[in-house]
Amino acid sequence: MLFYDGETVNQRRSKYGVAEVNGCRFGIDRKAWDLPFLAELEELAALRRIMRLHLTMWGLPHVVESAQLCVTELVANVITHVGPQTPTTLAVSMNGNLLRIEVVDPDTRALPTLLAATTDDESGRGMALVEATAERWGVVLRADTKVTWCELATGLRSADDHLDDPQVARAEVLLGLYCCEAKPAQASASRVSLSVAEEATIEVIVDLLRWLRVHGRDSDAVMECAWGRFESAPQ
Repeated sequence: MLFYDGETVNQRRSKYGVAEVNGCRFGIDRKAWDLPFLAELEELAALRRIMRLHLTMWGLPHVVESAQLCVTELVANVITHVGPQTPTTLAVSMNGNLLRIEVVDPDTRALPTLLAATTDDESGRGMALVEATAERWGVVLRADTKVTWCELATGLRSADDHLDDPQVARAEVLLGLYCCEAKPAQASASRVSLSVAEEATIEVIVDLLRWLRVHGRDSDAVMECAWGRFESAPQ
């Protein structure tokens, strides 16, 4: 992806002495998580909110709606075909560059079925919606549980990457310079921890505020303007 002025991100990094890396220099640690619950229609809204919260924290807001739809349909399938108040577990993880969603229930007999339902049918469309939304889905039978899973495309290159974005690319070049200055040993490392990057972000902001002050500019007004632009920009 071009950075600007005809240079790639890695070319710009190299120009300023920042080590080239394959993908994002600041790997995002997306730890797998799971949530036990009782399968009830009343739980669906809470599960959708939890998915939005976690995926936003993972930097994947663009996947939220698809993930919410799949969770809704997979859990509704348990409620319909296994029964209300069934002990169920929602598990979410990354499988390479795909988001993996698993719904685990104790019934190994009631298997999800892809039906040829029409838009006028009141039932039977759940797995068809999952089929249309996910890259793939399937069922894993264990000794005493059933795992119905699906995987969604994220647009990432790897599990710890982020989407290409010119603003993010510019920020990473700048943060790379600050990280290398603060911790020279990191200059040749393939990755820099997010805690180091957070401290570098603070230093960048402090230095810019200092720059504004010595040039007689109103740093509060600039910060307010910047925050307004950030809040109004597409997420």
